[in-house]
Amino acid sequence: MTRPVVVTGIGLVSCAGEGEAAHLAALAAGTPPRTDADSFAPYPVHPAPAIAWDRQIPKKSDQRQMEAWQRLGVYAAGLALDAAGVKEDAAFKQALHLVVAAGGGERDYAADGAILTGLRDAADPGAFLNERLQNDLRPTLFLAQLSNLLAGNIAIVHGVTGASRTFMGEEAAGVDALRIAQARIASGQNEAMLVGGSYSAERPDALLVHAMGGFAKQGDYAPVRDRAAPGGFILASCAAFLMLESAEHAQARGARALARLGPVASGRCHREPGAVAESLAARWGEAVTAAPDAVISGATGVAPITAEEAETLRRLAPEARIHPLGDLIGHGLEVVAPFGAALAAALIAEGRAVDIAVTTVGHRRGEGVMRLTRA
Repeated sequence: MTRPVVVTGIGLVSCAGEGEAAHLAALAAGTPPRTDADSFAPYPVHPAPAIAWDRQIPKKSDQRQMEAWQRLGVYAAGLALDAAGVKEDAAFKQALHLVVAAGGGERDYAADGAILTGLRDAADPGAFLNERLQNDLRPTLFLAQLSNLLAGNIAIVHGVTGASRTFMGEEAAGVDALRIAQARIASGQNEAMLVGGSYSAERPDALLVHAMGGFAKQGDYAPVRDRAAPGGFILASCAAFLMLESAEHAQARGARALARLGPVASGRCHREPGAVAESLAARWGEAVTAAPDAVISGATGVAPITAEEAETLRRLAPEARIHPLGDLIGHGLEVVAPFGAALAAALIAEGRAVDIAVTTVGHRRGEGVMRLTRA
């Protein structure tokens, strides 16, 4: 059995603002995203907007115990529940399943710095490291880094108490979160699922990791497809959640279907010349059955992968408008696929398109394609 899967609620937060209207307006304006090039120079970031957390996280105690990435995710999840009209429906939320794509939390920078400094002069670096890790790292620090803590906080704050799943693994995690949610509803295993993720870019540890890999862009902002080799992405503080339901379930409760989400194709390949183009084309053939009006591209800006993706899209969808997500909000790793799907649903709901393909090509692994159409 394959049932239609529809989007009935969207929650978005990024440097463009919060909510669908702010992001559609930013997309239409075509202005560069808000960028902070000073705080972590030479690496720019696209920072989170000013948010009145109380609107979705009413308890100050809840806000204090969350790190930035968790607050962003819980807030966006609340926006999606509001948009779907189920924020106050306790029975609906008790049966609602949750799928989250997110990376790890923030580090204890003081402890990390002291350990690294001490290693320089340690007579026995191995013994020194073991001792410091045992004595300096708090158990609560590790708990704060667990990605499933976001799912737990959504359950606590919003009362979403169905089963939950958490995916890690950068861009591919967001693709698989959507793939699993769509497949479970289409097959009749679930009626409704809340799916999405969040990322905080304003973290020295995150920038350090990606800079060491050669993936983080240096210097001023430039559009994704105009970044000279070696290119790189500009990390974004962002969050996106979607309420997915079977069409029958949404109709029965009188919910508006914003768009229909088809099967999500997911794959991975080694980053060798031509491999990305081949894998993306294969995923496209699995998910896209007609020429789309537009493509929302999750291109990273990392060369030469971004060039391969651009050339492949020119071949597969020569008439489609291409909207690089990085030119609107920046790059959110696990959030890329959910954000692209949510933005596509918003565009379709506003009547700006009837058929949109969303592509995700990870900087190190993972390719994904999905198609959203008018419900």
